[in-house]
This record gives sequence, C-alpha cells and structure tokens, in this order.
Amino acid sequence: MLTKQLTGGRAIRGVALACALSLGLLACGGSDDNAAPGTPEDVEAALAEGGKITVWAWEPTLEQVAADFEDEHPGVEVDLVNAGTGNEQYTALQNAMGADSGVPDVAQIEYFALGQFTIADRLLDLSGLGASELSGTFTSGPWDAVRAGGGIHGLPMDSGPMALFYNQDVFEEHGVEVPTTWEEYVEAARALRAADPGTYITSDTGESGLTTSLIWQAGGQPYTVDGTEVGIDFTDGGTRTYAELWQQLIDEELLAPINGWTDEWYQGLGDGTIATLVTGAWMPANFVSGVPNASGSWRVAPMPQWEEGGQDTAENGGSSLTVPSQGRNHELAYAFVEYANTGPGAATRVANGAFPATNSELRSEEFLNTEIEYFGGQQANLVFAESAANVVPDWSYLPFQAYANSIFNDTVGQSYVSDTPLTESLAAWQEASRNYAEDQGFTLTD
Repeated sequence: MLTKQLTGGRAIRGVALACALSLGLLACGGSDDNAAPGTPEDVEAALAEGGKITVWAWEPTLEQVAADFEDEHPGVEVDLVNAGTGNEQYTALQNAMGADSGVPDVAQIEYFALGQFTIADRLLDLSGLGASELSGTFTSGPWDAVRAGGGIHGLPMDSGPMALFYNQDVFEEHGVEVPTTWEEYVEAARALRAADPGTYITSDTGESGLTTSLIWQAGGQPYTVDGTEVGIDFTDGGTRTYAELWQQLIDEELLAPINGWTDEWYQGLGDGTIATLVTGAWMPANFVSGVPNASGSWRVAPMPQWEEGGQDTAENGGSSLTVPSQGRNHELAYAFVEYANTGPGAATRVANGAFPATNSELRSEEFLNTEIEYFGGQQANLVFAESAANVVPDWSYLPFQAYANSIFNDTVGQSYVSDTPLTESLAAWQEASRNYAEDQGFTLTD
C-alpha cells in the first residue's frame, strides 16, 4: 500500500533554491562503479517478485502514480516520502549518502542539481536497465539534462519549455502590442509604464534561473563541463546580448521590485501590476491556484526572440527521477521510475497538471487541443509544445550549480540594488564560481 503521502510545497513550480554539496565530501565512500548491473529482464523479474521501495519526491502527481503502480503490481509497496522541496531534500539526501544510511531507492532531483550527484557517482547509470532504449522518447532539453559522461542518470519527469504569459486585459486596456522580440519587450515595458506608472512589464529582483535561461535562449554557453573539468565564462556573445538588453529594463526602472513567489507577487499577477511572466510551461497550475481572480485575463504567446523571425527557446525548471546507487532495490526502483515517466504514470501525471517531457504526450491530439479555461479557452499547449521542439541544444549546468545559484544574489543581484552594471556583476559571479571550483578540486579549462 501507499504508506506516506506528499504534503505542502509549490511542487508544480519546479524551481528551488540550492544547497551546496562538496565534491570532496560526496566523493568519499562513493560507489566504485555506478553502472546498474541488471538488465530489462531483471527489472521484469523484480516486478514479479515484489518488494518495497522508498521514493523521495515532492511532486504531488506522484501520489496517484504510486497508488496505480501498487494496483498493477500487488506484490509491490511504495513508500512515498516528502523529504522537503528542492534544497531541503538535497540536504537530507546528502546526509543520508554521507552516513550510508536511509538512502531512498528513488529520488527526485531537478535538472540543474543532477551534476552534483553524478560527479560523485551517487546515482546509477540506468542504461543497462532499459534507459538506453529510450532515446527519442523525451524532448531534447530534458533528455540532454539527464545524460552525462556517457551514462543516463535519471529519467525526465517533466520539462519547462518557456513561453510568454501575458495579461491580455492589461495590454488591450493600454493599446500595447504583445511583444514578439526582446526589443519589442522593452518598448512594451516603456509603453505600459507611460500609460500607468503602476504597471510593469514583469517583476525581477534578480533570479539565477531566469538569468541563465535567457542566456541559454540567446545562444550563450557560459558553462562547459567534461567530468571534473569545467569552464565558466560570462563574456560570450549570448551572455552579452542578454546583459545589454536586461540592463535597459533595470536602468529605466521598468521591472517591478517584487520578489517572486510571495503574496505580493501573486497579488501583482492578479491586479495587473505585473503584465507578463516569461517562464516554464509548468506555470499554468500555479496561476489556477495562486491567481484565481485573474482567470480569463491571461493568455500564452511564444517566448520573445532575440532576433526577429527566430524560434529559439530555452528550458526553465523541471525534474528527473533517479536511482541512488546506495539504494536497496535497484531493479524495482527503475521499474517505478520508468512507469512514472514513460509508462501509464506519465499520462496520469499530465492529467493531474504536470507538463510532459515525452514526445508522445506532446504530440497527442488530446493534449494539444485541450482548451484551458484559465486562459480563456486558449489551446495553450500548442504554444508550449512548439517551444519544447525549439529549445537551443547543448546547454550545460555546472556540477555544483546548486552552489553557484546560492551566491547569485551576492553577485549578480547587486545590479538590481546598486549602480553596478550587469556585466560587472556577472564577472563577479564568474570569479566566485571559479574560486569555488578550484577549492573543490575541479580543473578550470579557461
């Protein structure tokens, strides 16, 4: 039976603050070989034999998935545990791994945080258990995120292809066109504030995920990773393109000084103070629950482009299900991971609000043609699916991205509260991240 249920948290959001995991600490006592020794036949045998697995995850759609999995396999018991959201769970997972005690059989890990666990061989390479046969099953962004060093260290749960959420009523009231390029976005920001000083194009007080996603879309590649060799360079063309444009929004005070995911932020989305939000496709469920009074006002459009006529997008948020190497029942754990992410569980999760990472779901007529009441009956999934197909490839996160994100406010965040240009604060983020890399034993490649 399902012994524990998920509670609390903004799970659909897919974004979390980060905890720092030391390379040296995690490498101590790590697995000598993190490739799963089993085969797909062993996975089937484990299902037939039954047993108990512990799953650490905060994503609420897994509750129904776990119950369905138990129903289909009566000899299997799933202990579903909410050990915290994002950084809270990573800290607990780090402690369990360090003590080699209480490590779960399955763990939810966001894409940006995978590297800190794979670099220390704490997650199984799932290739031999059947994951190697899943190429083409998932969209490129999430699939690239779970692969490193020739291995597959998790299966994508969801994805966060980005789009422009905009308050149609606000734009129509002030006679402003919905922007299709980032230059038009700046012009729209100016026009909205001129029409009503209390209206802002968006809110931003400095957020690492948004910053890296916009750099990603612009073609920037500030991070390069090859095992323990890393490059960190915030002077490339894509980063400069982002910094030059975003600096205009900061200098002209066109961004609402409201922190995301606060009561004030939800209020701003509801009363027209915040006119747009550029974020991942997991956001609709948060609109429904957090901004119910604005139902019918909001719509979805493609992400603004850096070049007119372009189609490039990026990801923001999303998680994988992984199998820690110190877990007990690797084959049964993988069976659950595959069921939840590619089997019947994937459809269940989408039906309950998750955004799919699987091509089959993204291409299904039922999914694409769904009319979303909150967005005035718009078939918004068409926009999200198109975005998922146009994610710029070959993006890399650092193996210690969690730590890098945790120092964002102390570096880049200064540009939002002082006269420090973004180019200088990005350089400070680069230097602090490089110093940490050297301290932790990584080799810098530039």
